[in-house]
Amino acid sequence: MPLGFAAVTDGQNRGFGVAAGLDPEVARPLAERCAELGYDSMWSNDHPGAKGLDTLAEFGGAAPALDLGVAVIALDRTPPEAIAADIERLGLDPSRLWLGVGAGFSEKPLTRMRESLPELREKLPGVRLVLAAMGPKMCALAGAEFDGVFFNWMTPEFAAGARAKVKAGAGEADRPAPPVFGYVRTAVGPDAAERLAKEESFYRDLHAGYRNHFDRLGEPEGTVGVAAADASNAQQQLAAYTALDTIVIRGLASAKVDPMVAVAEAAAP
Repeated sequence: MPLGFAAVTDGQNRGFGVAAGLDPEVARPLAERCAELGYDSMWSNDHPGAKGLDTLAEFGGAAPALDLGVAVIALDRTPPEAIAADIERLGLDPSRLWLGVGAGFSEKPLTRMRESLPELREKLPGVRLVLAAMGPKMCALAGAEFDGVFFNWMTPEFAAGARAKVKAGAGEADRPAPPVFGYVRTAVGPDAAERLAKEESFYRDLHAGYRNHFDRLGEPEGTVGVAAADASNAQQQLAAYTALDTIVIRGLASAKVDPMVAVAEAAAP
């Protein structure tokens, strides 16, 4: 059965996210500063070169009051039993985790995620399971069966439409809609537009799912996210993401303490 959603309040929250493998000497002070700034959670992605859960362990030790989220672990690369082993190895508290999962390069992603859920529940008791969703059918599945949904590379308007599909899926399952999280790539400073464009260009052709998603978005390249001259402009752009219960600021900056903290400060709740 899905877990309760009490950890997300009625007001909008903000988390801060990074790429997995961040140097612990950067991760720990970053998490400490984010806790001071009022973020409620720290997030990492997961990729073949580094495990997001390892990065979360560094965040968790430095900021014990914050929730921890990974978005997302691809199940075609890391099966549920391996995820469970990593959680145990790292001593992570399951009740602090928002564990995002996705289909990766699976040929039938919707079927893969629907059929994987029972095993995820069995292998990961007490962990809140968050489904990566971009298309309408995946959004509906998240609403019907998961503890949360995670959006990626969406404009505020597209996120609002996707949220409606999550709500519809929950309604068909006769359950409350789960909380909606989402990465908002955020760069601040004179090179902000360049950083956002570089990050986006990598994902636009990563696989068919992303290609289809960006086609549906129909937005010019390098415009999906926040590229801001300063903190005031960043806050103005982030305020448009009202469809998200938790905006996860995906900081686009050099992987060093000062640049990452600067983005966290500019985008702080």
